[in-house]
Amino acid sequence: MKKSSIGLAGVLVLPSFLKIHSTNAYSTLNNMKSIKDYYDRFNVTEEMLSKVMSEALSKGGDYCDLFFQHKISNYVILEDNKVNRAYSNVDFGVGIRVLKGDQTGYSFAEEITLANMVEAAKTAANVANGGKIIVPVSITEKKIKNIYPIEMPWEKISITDKMPLMTEINEKIFSKDSRVIKVVISCSDDSNYILAVNSEGNAVCDFQPTGRITANCTAESGGKKETNYADIAGRKGFELFSRENIDFLSSEAVRKTMILFDAVKPEAGEMEVVLSAGDSGILLHEAVGHGMEADFNRKKESIYSDMINKPVAMDFVNIVDDALYPELQGSINVDDECNDAQKTYLVENGVLTGYMHDKISAKYYNLSPTGNGRRQSFRHIPIPRMRNTYMTNGPHKKDEIIQSVKHGIYCESFTNGQVNIGPGDFTFYVKNGYLIENGKLTKPIKDINIIGNGPQMLKDITMVADDFAMTRGGWTCGKGGQGVPVSMGLPTVKVSRLTVGGESK
Repeated sequence: MKKSSIGLAGVLVLPSFLKIHSTNAYSTLNNMKSIKDYYDRFNVTEEMLSKVMSEALSKGGDYCDLFFQHKISNYVILEDNKVNRAYSNVDFGVGIRVLKGDQTGYSFAEEITLANMVEAAKTAANVANGGKIIVPVSITEKKIKNIYPIEMPWEKISITDKMPLMTEINEKIFSKDSRVIKVVISCSDDSNYILAVNSEGNAVCDFQPTGRITANCTAESGGKKETNYADIAGRKGFELFSRENIDFLSSEAVRKTMILFDAVKPEAGEMEVVLSAGDSGILLHEAVGHGMEADFNRKKESIYSDMINKPVAMDFVNIVDDALYPELQGSINVDDECNDAQKTYLVENGVLTGYMHDKISAKYYNLSPTGNGRRQSFRHIPIPRMRNTYMTNGPHKKDEIIQSVKHGIYCESFTNGQVNIGPGDFTFYVKNGYLIENGKLTKPIKDINIIGNGPQMLKDITMVADDFAMTRGGWTCGKGGQGVPVSMGLPTVKVSRLTVGGESK
């Protein structure tokens, strides 16, 4: 798992055919309302699609799908009050997948012509070798809801439009504390157009915008330097630069940095740990969520593979993976296999009730897909992936939880972590938090690890508050060599025991 905003130096020079598509995107954006508009964008017809799918199934495949993508990305960094890095990128192509049982044949083409698609289909078809030849069903558009309407499309926004607002965040951070010595502001945005068609006759199109703004702050005091950041992300356009978000980024970046000067390390050992609402959801995502993705369970790699309908936590614990949460960057109108996006309960009243499924795992379990078939791009196969994963509210209060802890820590924000999906063992790095002493938050803490086991942590959750929040930042989740945008959340949660890697006694 990593934060989404990364930078590359320089400006990408685009091939001429991609420049044409990028330019057309500006003029056609507001007209992309029907599947015909997407056919035109990718220069395909239903007749062409049927020919390609027939070729893909010509060796006896059970199923095939075509995934078209046109993604326009921009990235800019303001450092030392000037732009020092920026790039733009356009991704354009089609991926062709053939399934035979649980085996996958896959190929892709970066230039969308009938000849290139047929050639790619022939390659993907090689996963099968004989059997009944399936004829693709006539294509019908699948209508979907739009849960992330945007006001100001990124494609109509230039660097010069972003600069005054990025500069304002920069100046606000410097003005809040004289100890600030360096500020870096970054903004990245994606405009992602997808068209998915399959041999079952389904066709779906979607426009998936994403924006991210990150404010990094470095301060110096008494010869010590500290660095921290705040970020905002979501499926929004230029309206992401709202007054509220600008104020949040500048205040939060400074607050999270300055508190580090007074931070200490707790004594190492096993103790009670309280996870804060919102950002602590990353621990749920990594330590628990991945183990509930169906491919790991189908292959018997997850500790949860034989735990369906069994209790895994106390009865007030409920965990959801939700594609329909408005405007979060993990939200999707439809998954990359034409499956309906939905809200999927994984744990209900403490009982493991389901996994996150793509088409392959759903067939294996004789269930319907849950809309979790996602991929990084047209160059990748879809696999079960999380979207917005969170725990719902519980019966307790935040103050009640903190007051119940005699000696422990309160974790506010995390950075890097490692998880072994099979047994669920994890290590996470806590960037910000506090000591809890005799039921009160006392000294700030920093730079410590917490170590535990995901399934055991679930069992050890003894209190869940009613202050649920989603993280406001952006994360890119890595799995199988692919990265997809996700989000996560949590109410304040008490875990009765985790190992804290602090100072030796």
